[in-house]
Amino acid sequence: MKYDYLIVGAGLFGAVFAHEAVKKGRTCLVVERRGHIAGNIYTEEISGIQVHRYGAHIFHTSDKKVWEYVNRFAEFNQYINSPIARYKDELYNLPFNMNTFSKMWGIATPEEAQKIIADQIADLHITQPRNLEEQALSLVGRDVYEKLIKGYTEKQWGRDCRELPSFIIRRLPLRFTYDNNYFNDRYQGIPIGGYTRIVEKLLEGTEVRLNTDYLAHRAELDALAEKVVYTGMIDQFYDYCLGVLEYRSVRFETEELEQENYQGNAVVNYTEREVPYTRIIEHKHFEFGKQPVTIISREYSSEWKKGDEPYYPVNNEKNDGLYEEYKAKAEGEKRVIFGGRLGSYRYYDMDKVIASALELCAREL
Repeated sequence: MKYDYLIVGAGLFGAVFAHEAVKKGRTCLVVERRGHIAGNIYTEEISGIQVHRYGAHIFHTSDKKVWEYVNRFAEFNQYINSPIARYKDELYNLPFNMNTFSKMWGIATPEEAQKIIADQIADLHITQPRNLEEQALSLVGRDVYEKLIKGYTEKQWGRDCRELPSFIIRRLPLRFTYDNNYFNDRYQGIPIGGYTRIVEKLLEGTEVRLNTDYLAHRAELDALAEKVVYTGMIDQFYDYCLGVLEYRSVRFETEELEQENYQGNAVVNYTEREVPYTRIIEHKHFEFGKQPVTIISREYSSEWKKGDEPYYPVNNEKNDGLYEEYKAKAEGEKRVIFGGRLGSYRYYDMDKVIASALELCAREL
């Protein structure tokens, strides 16, 4: 055995584990199927702009220990996520707050907004929501649902809201203050110079092999290490023997424009169903860029199929039950540890990925 750990995947989870293992004197080999490190938080510089290759990533957390940990590897700016929603030619602030309600109904006070929403909910007479549409209507009323939820959600999931289960939207936070900060977390920002630099620093002192498909070379790679930390899809690890877990995927169309400012905001959601993409990201605004050009990415949600990049697990009763079966198999593995978003079949924010990796390190190292 040449290494203590073979780490499958050079994303945030694997990189944190590798960093902590090297600190403890362990030897690690990281193998990555893609041609770059950093997984879905990978950023690349184009025309002086840090482009988020796999969609917008805004770091936010209320965990002070995680915030202090990630700040060892980057300096963060003061970016606050304040997305805009566009419905036809109308522009609204997100999350739903007094700026949203004032624009929608021409009112000024929380009391007025609360009354309009309460009256709309009461008129609908929904007692037991049977689907996502009824669940959303019972939480925010008709106007907010029709303009800001319905079309966007149908594009995200690829089906009518009346065909989606109600549990997908358990709550829809309404803020009756003039606050456009999307997150409630205490700490928030974007790493100056992009996320890739963070992962580069985490992987210092660790051998990394890119363009290496672990599952295609499992036997020879397993022979190199005492243990495997696997961050890929858990069902694929077992060759889908119990069935295929479902995901939603995302496709990006990125282009550079010969203008300084395209949309005036980093994130603009398009909430009507007729617009095929869910949102447009203008990358320079994450770092308050002043470049003479700009780069935008249109995001299209799509059904996932084998071979596509998995983004969002479909955590419904069927898939969660199937994952539990795979998890039971995984717990019987003596040499393999599963972790990360795909290994755990959960959507994790970046701070939760770091926290779970550090928890594993505390147990394992």
